[in-house]
Amino acid sequence: MFNPSRDQVRDFFCSAWTKHLDRMPLVGAEVTAADIAARHPEYHTLLSNPEMARNQEWTPDSGQMNPFLHLSLHLAIHEQLSIDQPPGIRVAFERLRTRMDTHDAEHVLLECLGETIWRAQREGSQMDALAYVDAIQRKAGMR
Repeated sequence: MFNPSRDQVRDFFCSAWTKHLDRMPLVGAEVTAADIAARHPEYHTLLSNPEMARNQEWTPDSGQMNPFLHLSLHLAIHEQLSIDQPPGIRVAFERLRTRMDTHDAEHVLLECLGETIWRAQREGSQMDALAYVDAIQRKAGMR
């Protein structure tokens, strides 16, 4: 899934969650998606109802984070950490984990990633990977 539609992303997370609940085999990114979903009980009802998931909207005005954006950012961070890309992210993450649990450390990365993406969109530029890692390093007390 390199450029999935909104519905494909939602269906992917709902399907992974349903397979997890039904104890069916998970493959590839489904394993990670189900693990991430398990750590977000506030999304379990939504993930168990694909129709509701496909039709619900989350707007900036509502003040709520889109659950599928949140889960997708977790998935992106998991991939970044697995390949240490951008370089240095894994070391900074491990440093954060000395001060907090894994999920809280992921949320620090998620916040930095969201800010970096927002800045790139606002400026109409590419994502600044160095600024992203620098922000994580600052949060980890490495700078």
